[in-house]
Amino acid sequence: MSMLLPLVFFFCFFFSTSRALWITIPTGGTKCISEEIHSNVVVLVHYALVGGTPNSTISSKVSSPYGNELHHLDNARVGNLAFTARESGLYLACFWVDRNDRGGDIILDLDWKTGIEAKDWDSVAKREKIQGVELELRRLEGSVESIHENLMHLRGREAELRNLSESTNARVVWFSFLSLGVCITVSVLQLLHLKRYFHKKKLI
Repeated sequence: MSMLLPLVFFFCFFFSTSRALWITIPTGGTKCISEEIHSNVVVLVHYALVGGTPNSTISSKVSSPYGNELHHLDNARVGNLAFTARESGLYLACFWVDRNDRGGDIILDLDWKTGIEAKDWDSVAKREKIQGVELELRRLEGSVESIHENLMHLRGREAELRNLSESTNARVVWFSFLSLGVCITVSVLQLLHLKRYFHKKKLI
């Protein structure tokens, strides 16, 4: 048990789905980040400009793997977004500068939470009247469930890729046999044609 707990905490850290980032956005440029998210996963996003002039603003856009627009906000210094992923794949978030009186780069503070990290644990604690160690154990339990779901998803992806690889290898083998058969057939036909030609010319 003493060896299991550090391992669980390691996996919880490794599969952490809460990301606080500082992004440098150049004036006239665009910065994008992406994350692969499973379907039916809750996502919370908060972003705010750090520094700059009071008139500095940015625009933001978040898109689903199929290009559906989930969020679009112009001329803002602060933004919030919450959604539930409807499809699995890469979700893309892009930011660009609308206005920057000083010129140069702008710093964006981005807090991106998914899955168990996006859950409102304060509401859970009040609703179920738990706190302290019990609340932390509930969070740990949720993290372990999230890790299990991630591992099952990875196992499913591995099986799909393995099946695709086996199918591709089988097609390559059949194509190789077909190519060999075509080459042999063409060679035999060429020999018959040459033999007929030489007989006709009375060379053999």
